[in-house]
Amino acid sequence: MSDAYTPPAGRAARGGAGDLMGSSASSDALKLLSEGLAEQRNRLVVPLLNRAVVHIKAHEPEQAAALALEALGIDERSGIGWHILAIAQEACGDFTTSLSCYEAALKLLPDNPDVLTNLGRLAFRMGMHSVAEQLFLHVLSRKPNDAEGINNLALAIASQGRQQQAIAMLKDFISRHPTYANLWNSLAGMLAEEGDIENARVFYREALRLSPRLARARYNLGSLLLDTGDPRSALREVESALQRPLAADEKTMMTMTRGLAQLAMGSIAEGWRNYEIRNDINFPECTYFAVKGPRWEPGAPLAGVSLLLVGEQGLGDEVLFANILPDVLESLGPEGRLILAVEPRLATLMSRSFPAVRVETHRTIDAAGRFVRLVPALDAGDTEIGCWSPMASLLGQFRCRVEDFPLKTGYLHPAPERVAHWREALADALSGPKVGLLWKSGVTTRGRSRFFSPFDAWEPVLRTPGVTFVNLQYDDCEAELQLARERYGVEIWNPPGIDLKQDLDDVTALSCALDLVIGFSNATFNLAAAAGAPAWLIAPKGVWTPLGTDRYPWYPQVRLYQTAAYAEWAPVMAKIAADLRVEFGASGSGRAPEDDASDRAGG
Repeated sequence: MSDAYTPPAGRAARGGAGDLMGSSASSDALKLLSEGLAEQRNRLVVPLLNRAVVHIKAHEPEQAAALALEALGIDERSGIGWHILAIAQEACGDFTTSLSCYEAALKLLPDNPDVLTNLGRLAFRMGMHSVAEQLFLHVLSRKPNDAEGINNLALAIASQGRQQQAIAMLKDFISRHPTYANLWNSLAGMLAEEGDIENARVFYREALRLSPRLARARYNLGSLLLDTGDPRSALREVESALQRPLAADEKTMMTMTRGLAQLAMGSIAEGWRNYEIRNDINFPECTYFAVKGPRWEPGAPLAGVSLLLVGEQGLGDEVLFANILPDVLESLGPEGRLILAVEPRLATLMSRSFPAVRVETHRTIDAAGRFVRLVPALDAGDTEIGCWSPMASLLGQFRCRVEDFPLKTGYLHPAPERVAHWREALADALSGPKVGLLWKSGVTTRGRSRFFSPFDAWEPVLRTPGVTFVNLQYDDCEAELQLARERYGVEIWNPPGIDLKQDLDDVTALSCALDLVIGFSNATFNLAAAAGAPAWLIAPKGVWTPLGTDRYPWYPQVRLYQTAAYAEWAPVMAKIAADLRVEFGASGSGRAPEDDASDRAGG
């Protein structure tokens, strides 16, 4: 995935470890297959399998699978036939069948390092990282100085949280064998995850010096440039990588990054067109929507249509993308109908905010390494639905220019009585202006944590005199609350009687009862901003959601604070602290309770 900082496709991690492992359909892997075929004796099978390899090389896996099946019909004990069928099925996105085919190949070709390597890659793609590690260890027991094996093992180890072990392994091998470009590429990726951006940049360039045609290194360098706030250079690198022959999954990842770079530059229409690649079956983090009926095609008319929109990606993204719902309703017109499937915790809030919409809930299951999103209420079929679409696919219809984003605030409406309840509770418990704080995401991977400051960086904000701080941070945050109390002498008030992760309708009401919300773009921040609460957003340089502007078009009342360089949090926090003093005055007096009361109480 994602709360709209990383590519919002849920698990869509640009430059993820999977692509660093290379591909079972790479030119080197296919060369080994062809060499193996030269040793085959069955004259009927060999031509079919040779043609299958040609189709894999041309990124035509369906044709390759058909030829491999034909060959296996002649000789079902052809281990290389099962191997080729496994590669073709993996390229088609059918991981379950591919896994069975790899296992069949391994029975006929026991301890074959190429089959073991490809089986390990597939296990990794399916999230079975410890299984992949064992397979790669087995490969290395037979080929101890195999650079590809070391690369794959290091990636499997890093993906289990043993990052330093993996980095040490790569450094040791590179010190003895410095000419393997992909090892430099993988090491650069791990260092980037650790926040060592400068060395990552140097090592990507070393990989490209050794192998100028290594597309994945050029793409990963582009991703790094995008993350550090240089979308134009990022786009140039990614466009160059896309000129090389690529496996289908590599091409989709690069296309996604091209779209994000375009969005970050303000080329919004072009960006959304490339963003659609997230729904391609070959995209590594593609979500399958188990929804019956025709899918709405971008650009198709909406007037009079009965449309099902399915929320996608992270919860924060569902809230962000709901920005378009008023426009969708207007386009459907009086003869149209909108059915909306959202995360269950959003259902009550969405129903109140859009009373003309039929709101259902979706759920997501992990099926053999693939996310499948269902709408259980519609499983039996629903004649009300004329067509359906993932929610973000309509962004290209309604948000092609910055000017297309509405200036009206507050499209979500919490319960007015709960806003009043929290205003009273805050007034009874606290004095002065009440400022809600959010400092981290619920997704705590190393790669994602790069987009959030350490809690220590909040010190100048927390020391602002006269301001009372309220905890809006979901998940365990007791360590940070204790740090604020003991080190800075600041008590961050924990609102009683509310689950900040589950009670999202009430969290939204609480946010609207505050004088201000400050934080990073997690789910709660998006709820507060979408409800029209005054909010200041902290964003690292490199995020795409400002869409090439110095503001935040999604929520017109939000004030954007963006780092000038990668991970330079101190100037931003100092600026926020200074602005807090100005906002609430030297006396620390807050806004009058009646200010914006009707707007932010769902009125």
